[in-house]
Amino acid sequence: MATWRRDGRVTALQRLGCAGLAGALSLSLTAPLELLTVLAQVGTWHCRRGLRDAGRKLCGAEGVRALWKGNLTACLRLFPYSALQLAASRRLVILFTDELGHISHWRAIMAGSLAGMVATIATYPTDVIKTRLIVQNRLEPSYEGILHAFYKIYHQEGLLALYRGVSPAVLGAVPFSAGSFFVYINLDKIWQEPMAHFTPLQNFVNGCVAAAVAQTLSFPFETVKRKMQAQSPWLPHYGAVDVHFTGMADCFRQTVKNKGVLGLWSGLTPSLLKIVPYYGVMFSTFEFCKRVCLYRNGYIESPLNYKLTPGVDQSLQPQELRELKLLRRENFETRKSALEN
Repeated sequence: MATWRRDGRVTALQRLGCAGLAGALSLSLTAPLELLTVLAQVGTWHCRRGLRDAGRKLCGAEGVRALWKGNLTACLRLFPYSALQLAASRRLVILFTDELGHISHWRAIMAGSLAGMVATIATYPTDVIKTRLIVQNRLEPSYEGILHAFYKIYHQEGLLALYRGVSPAVLGAVPFSAGSFFVYINLDKIWQEPMAHFTPLQNFVNGCVAAAVAQTLSFPFETVKRKMQAQSPWLPHYGAVDVHFTGMADCFRQTVKNKGVLGLWSGLTPSLLKIVPYYGVMFSTFEFCKRVCLYRNGYIESPLNYKLTPGVDQSLQPQELRELKLLRRENFETRKSALEN
């Protein structure tokens, strides 16, 4: 069992801002690996001789800036995605938590997965646009930007085109949750100590391992999703997808028929390679941003360390602490005024 706890010294808006900044920086630094993953999943001509050659060909044909195609869309998507996921997660955790405030690891993972599904569906059109921007030629673009891509896809292909591939995206949450749960229920056996005693480094390793296992299990659904997002009769070479299909099931079938079973895991290597730097940068950036917020809220003496401010009750909420400071200031000014008179 685990107890659901959130640091009450940071407001919800501050927490969302920290998560958004940390995610945007992580995405930007690992964008080339994400791009190679998507190109391999779609099966564009760049990836016919391996990922290293794909990166070299892409830079030669479109310039180094091409390695960050679609990254702006991914970063902009973070804020509404994080807000929706946070709101849904809070509701679901409350629903799954018992009377004593405890929640099992399985229920916590389920709550996180369901919240992720809600946020994914709500922001899915931006994911489609990101894929289209990645697979297009930057020097001869079909879409001139995010808004133009949204407008053009909607008017040429209809509203449903912005949700193409959402079915495998939702179905992929099942093996993703199962993989995460499998790792977490065996953590105490792996480390040979209770979960309550894990260090921050152990928790980071646990997160990376859980992400790697979950991602590997759900990757075929991710591959099919990317192919469905990219394929379009309005794009050159039908979006450069390596197989042609009529739906999700046919995409699975055609991929296995033409590329073999392992074709469903094309692009898994760069996807796994980005896990450690992605989560490393995200966690460290989030922690630093959180310390800045704690410093601004008055709980610690400096964002460069974690030394608590003397005389401050750390159990108080930010609003309560501000009200207490204001009350003390008013009392001090009243006493000072009385002494002067």
